[in-house]
Amino acid sequence: MSEQLKSLLTGMADAGCNADEINKAVRILQTGNIGELTRFLKQCRCGLLDRMHESQKRVDIMDHLIRQTEKQSVK
Repeated sequence: MSEQLKSLLTGMADAGCNADEINKAVRILQTGNIGELTRFLKQCRCGLLDRMHESQKRVDIMDHLIRQTEKQSVK
């Protein structure tokens, strides 16, 4: 296994990519189409950002609930 492939597998797994995404990236890498691989990795990054933003919204809701609860306990 090439170092480039090992690095891709490790990096994508560390970033939280699923097996389907990793397998697709490997297939693209094997074709040698670096431009397509870059576009695909950017798509994966966008997906991660979307999930991060969804998580942030949930954290914001929890913060609001905590503040509301703290206000009620002060009364």
